[in-house]
Amino acid sequence: MFGNENLRVMLTTEGTYPFHHGGVSTWCDVLVKRLRNIDFVLYSVMMNPYVTQKFSLPSSTDLIKVPLWGIEDAAENLQKPFSDIYLTKKITTDRVIESEFLPLFRVFIEEILTLDKNAMRFAYALHNMYKYFQQYDYTLSFKSNIIWEEYKGYIYNITANEKNGFAVPSIFDLTQSLGWLYRFFTILNAPLPKINVAHSAAAAFCGIPCVLSKFEHGTPYLLTEHGVYLREQYLSVSRSDFSPYLKTFLIRLVHSIVVMNYNLADTVSPVCNYNTRWERIFGVPSSKINVIYNGVDNSIFTPAVKNAANPRPTVVTVARIDPVKDLITLIKAAAIVKESIPDVQFFVYGIVNVPEYYKECLAMRDQLGLDENSFVFAGHTDDVPSALKQADVVALSSITEAFPYSVVEAMMAGKAIVATDVGGVAEALGDCGLIVTPRRHDEYARSLLTLLKDPELRHTLGEDAHRRALDYFTIENAVELYMKAYRKLSFRTVQSTTMLLKQQRLLAEKGYTLLELGFWTDAIEQFKQAIKTVPNSPIVPVLYADIARAYAELGKNDAANLQLEKAKLITQLAEDQIA
Repeated sequence: MFGNENLRVMLTTEGTYPFHHGGVSTWCDVLVKRLRNIDFVLYSVMMNPYVTQKFSLPSSTDLIKVPLWGIEDAAENLQKPFSDIYLTKKITTDRVIESEFLPLFRVFIEEILTLDKNAMRFAYALHNMYKYFQQYDYTLSFKSNIIWEEYKGYIYNITANEKNGFAVPSIFDLTQSLGWLYRFFTILNAPLPKINVAHSAAAAFCGIPCVLSKFEHGTPYLLTEHGVYLREQYLSVSRSDFSPYLKTFLIRLVHSIVVMNYNLADTVSPVCNYNTRWERIFGVPSSKINVIYNGVDNSIFTPAVKNAANPRPTVVTVARIDPVKDLITLIKAAAIVKESIPDVQFFVYGIVNVPEYYKECLAMRDQLGLDENSFVFAGHTDDVPSALKQADVVALSSITEAFPYSVVEAMMAGKAIVATDVGGVAEALGDCGLIVTPRRHDEYARSLLTLLKDPELRHTLGEDAHRRALDYFTIENAVELYMKAYRKLSFRTVQSTTMLLKQQRLLAEKGYTLLELGFWTDAIEQFKQAIKTVPNSPIVPVLYADIARAYAELGKNDAANLQLEKAKLITQLAEDQIA
């Protein structure tokens, strides 16, 4: 366990924990604070370095922050002395970019833009780029004119054929899309800790460090899916005002990332069975899927009688202000309910995630004659149990969900629930609540009226929901299942590393045999394959030196010198680490 009795797990997140509230962050916080026999390395992919941390972390938890925006040079996020950064920039010449980075970039772009995805080829490209950036400068490489000309020429070539499905891009489209690649893949320039298990919170860009760790160290990879990332991105991109080229580009980029995560994960653990249909469509075998439901703390979320200080019929929603939560439908339903129950009151607890949508909601509330006392946007709350205690009915109106904490928490609190039939919501509720069709405000209003006018039905459904939550959705059960998953996967680490070292030795032996026979090109290929197998093994500098010798025999002195530089650099890095 790397000199420690505890397992060391890298938990990767994207735009969530520990800098933002929400269901995924709640789930992360549970793992980090409840699994006391695990030392976590939290790898947080964030929009910019200026966001405020919302969750405190245990002293045993390390935090790696990888901002995608907000920095001009990717080297700013590296914990390296200036001298090292300067030397890295100095050796990143046009010759190096053209001979070393350009071939990797070509494969990278081909895999992103094609419809016929090859997950392993894409993963190898990312890993090789990661290794390249251990020696050379990220910003100089990505922003070089060599890469711009290659990208521009390749895009114009494929968009000339309508069968490829791309609209012809403008210069803005080209610069924007290449800029996205520069930002999103800053992850390839970030430090990679040595761990027992890699665990991603989504089949997203935050899965990249898990894939890299698998290639670098043979680390087993656990993937959790809360929402279906690809579906969510389809919805987001379709609503955007991007050009046709940029929309297609983004979807294919995300498609590549998702397929790579599905294929490279050793275990895929969606939070509900609903998600498995998407995973199977993309080729994840049933043997790799292990559903682990979200759990909530039944000592905090307890059934309680509604506060007598507020006798008004009350509907509570816990959701961020975001188009996917479809609060417009809830507002329309509220207007219908108010016609039958004039003193009804609606509370929405959640941060404003999309300000423009919040303005739409306020405008709709005003348009339908709902005042600030009948439909209240109450803001974020750190005390969800108290918010739920106000409720006669708990409502969820989303158009997309995975297995929402808000529903499970309401069940544990013994509340009657009306929720849309999306994701794993029906799977969570069973027969313990009312399920309605998304975006149907009239149907939603009828279900709310049914429960608000029938106290006995509310009580019965609330009791049933509480019992179901105790049976299936306790925090203890979820934590135990993740602990078992970590331990099961960690047993593979030592075995995997041993096998890779044996494979590396065999490849190196083949290379030396070919070297002795004078088959210089074939020997170079064997040595390169050996380096790829275990890039951090002690023999790698020696292999680079032998590649240099083979290139010299072929009369390729520039290539030989480049390999010698690599050997020296790796040796120096190893000595620095020992020092």
